[in-house]
Amino acid sequence: MAADLSQIVKAYDVRGVVPDQWDETLAELFGAAFVRVTEAEAIVVGHDMRPSSPGLATAFARGATRLGADVTLIGLCSTDQLYFASGQLDLPGAMFTASHNPAQYNGIKMCRAGAAPVGQDTGLADIRALVERWTEEGAPEPAATEGTITERDTLQDYAAHLKSLVDLTSIRPLKVVVDAGNGMGGHTVPTVFGGLPLDLVPMYFELDGTFPNHEANPLDPKNIVDLQDRVRVEGADLGIAFDGDADRCFVVDENGDPVSPSAITALVAARELAKNPGGTVIHNLITSWSVPEVVRENGGTPVRTRVGHSFIKEEMAKTGAIFGGEHSAHYYFKDFWNADTGMLAALHVLAALGGQDGPLSGLVAAYDRYASSGEINSTVADQNARLAAVKAAFADRDGVTLDELDGLTVGSADWWFNLRASNTEPLLRLNVEARDASTMTALRDEVLALVRA
Repeated sequence: MAADLSQIVKAYDVRGVVPDQWDETLAELFGAAFVRVTEAEAIVVGHDMRPSSPGLATAFARGATRLGADVTLIGLCSTDQLYFASGQLDLPGAMFTASHNPAQYNGIKMCRAGAAPVGQDTGLADIRALVERWTEEGAPEPAATEGTITERDTLQDYAAHLKSLVDLTSIRPLKVVVDAGNGMGGHTVPTVFGGLPLDLVPMYFELDGTFPNHEANPLDPKNIVDLQDRVRVEGADLGIAFDGDADRCFVVDENGDPVSPSAITALVAARELAKNPGGTVIHNLITSWSVPEVVRENGGTPVRTRVGHSFIKEEMAKTGAIFGGEHSAHYYFKDFWNADTGMLAALHVLAALGGQDGPLSGLVAAYDRYASSGEINSTVADQNARLAAVKAAFADRDGVTLDELDGLTVGSADWWFNLRASNTEPLLRLNVEARDASTMTALRDEVLALVRA
């Protein structure tokens, strides 16, 4: 009987519990299927610090070489370091990580040469079908000539490339606290930040895939409490938290207050537009109103898209956009093969802050203009029924617009909200923004009452 991969093959990646849902045997088949679908003669493979990652990555490489592909193993790396290697070497790539998921999980993020995404419609469904078939019928016949495995360290080249994209020559000395959450930021930050005028205060830099201090998910407020406290105690200029595979960064100001990813998106967009006048900037539909406003104010063209990295990257390729940002602290750069890199966003924040004399709170105030709820999750039995109830409640109100690009977005002159279903859980996710806090609170509570009725 074929393996049931429906639980582990997601919209953009492979992810599940090891060894209960998948193991090295399956990883080897995924390696073979990846080579068959991409028709690659050579690939690059990297992994995070989870206990299961080295074995899974090696098994994947074994499957790839069995079908004749040469494999470059870059070992421990962040996900954006794998994208760098894919772009720089012009090879399809596979990253073994489960990002911010708990320790027992692992996964594979795959890309084609030049870091182009592999998702359900761009190869992942075909890879899954092959793995299911081979599980049932036996592994594919090996190639006449098996591929080779070589090891290569890309960390220095990755750091040099990032620093070539941001002018850091004239920044003033800054004290920065970095919480790596025992994830891959502990591996990349010392090299990327090396040589800059920074007083670096490291937190949880020891690579430990059991996450002994807190989950490596900085979007959950409880996971940045240690960082906030440390910034205040140290009198630091800012704090930065990375998630487990260090492709997302989250920023707190000198008071320990979180800076919204929308404000970071707007700040970086303004900087990128200064380098690329008239450029296009992508933002997903639940970033703040301030993002398209700032883009227009700086002479750029904002383009709104669905949530999710495959949609953002697709739109960036289609429009030639210079930059893209999401509410979840994913930041995408044309200069980085349209891939997401939190580290490059962090360097932009350091350059912006270090290039003037004021505090970070003052700098970002220009980009943080509205009252926002943040993302609020509600567990519901019937997602479609609750979405329909909310739509019916707002459909006939004067001055209200509705669209269904991604879930339900309802807007007026003074507020908007988006309500969308999770792809993987029985959840509805609500984001609300308004011109003032009292309007936002009232609207948030009204929509939640309908959702949770």
